Amino acid sequence: MIVAGLDMGVQNVKVVLLRGGEVISRNLVPSGFNLREAAEQALKEAAENAKISIKEIDHVTATGMGVDLAPRADSTISMISADALAAVHLHPATRTVIDIGAEESRVISCDEKGVVLDFTINERCAAGAGAFLEAMARALEVDLKDMGYLSLEAQGTVSISATCVIFGESDVVSLIHKQTPKQEIARAIYDALAERIMSMIHRIGLKPDVMLVGGVAKDIGFATTLRRKIGLDVIIPEYPEFAGAFGAALYAVNKARREKHNGQ
Repeated sequence: MIVAGLDMGVQNVKVVLLRGGEVISRNLVPSGFNLREAAEQALKEAAENAKISIKEIDHVTATGMGVDLAPRADSTISMISADALAAVHLHPATRTVIDIGAEESRVISCDEKGVVLDFTINERCAAGAGAFLEAMARALEVDLKDMGYLSLEAQGTVSISATCVIFGESDVVSLIHKQTPKQEIARAIYDALAERIMSMIHRIGLKPDVMLVGGVAKDIGFATTLRRKIGLDVIIPEYPEFAGAFGAALYAVNKARREKHNGQ
């Protein structure tokens, strides 16, 4: 049996294909202006990478902010549930999942089966998500890929506001005009984002083990800062940006089995 997990993200569409519970393909396509078309392309390329026909996919489960536009979806699952399923499957001791995407962040508490016990979402302002880092990197005039490494050289001598992207940019520009070293500003940017995430963690409580997923998990600056703020190790899987799609694929496996058992 071959199933697909389809994460309809604002910035990227992610696909994970499973056969017999094993990953046979991962694919990522920019969402662009036509999310449905991007998802079709992502599924097609994922199938081609696995050397199968798209018609061989038995079940597609969709998730993500654009889930209503998902093509070929046989079922859907919330990103919160998908994240929890993926995290516990990848690391069974996981009890807290932090997912930071481009426009939204989530902190999830789950049990040993990946069942969600509690969660909180930061969706009102991009200051708590990846878009904040992108905006700050532009203001600092550095490549986002370089900003993380730059922050590791800092001592933490300054701070900026994370109440919103506009205020954050204003603080960065002000520090630049004061000739504050770029590495210190970079660290202040990651500290600001981490503080926003910590406030979310405090709402539901922190239970180890902790896993960080989403695209921002690949940023060494943020990962290092979050570990420092939490005071615990934070597990980052090999493909953190595909966690939602992987969780959706795991759900698709169970859903397809139930349907087969019921003779549907």
